[in-house]
Amino acid sequence: QVMLAESGGGSVQSGGSLRLSCAASGSTWLSYCMGWFRQAPGKEREWVATITRRNENAQYAESVTGRFTISQDNDNNTLYLQMNSLKPEETAKYYCAADYCYRVVAGTSQYWGQGTQVTVSS
Repeated sequence: QVMLAESGGGSVQSGGSLRLSCAASGSTWLSYCMGWFRQAPGKEREWVATITRRNENAQYAESVTGRFTISQDNDNNTLYLQMNSLKPEETAKYYCAADYCYRVVAGTSQYWGQGTQVTVSS
């Protein structure tokens, strides 16, 4: 069992930045990959980024490439998402996930956090 807890959400103006954190606890050795997803009201959950814990290989959705950076602190079992140049349409609840990489990328992870709200105003 892996427990995930996101933090760092908030309100920011268009063009602003936020840094999200996701603290992992429990059987963290199960989290071969970790990722960020987001879901806006009335929309499907959207994959944002994934990182492999062992070699830190990162992948990004095209919509956030060049603006968002996923990173990790394995010593402290913490995942981060640095978000720059935020847009109003990126207002959503952001979730972190952990599992085997193919499950994280597919959005079918066993382990999910409760989410943290990000609101971007124009």
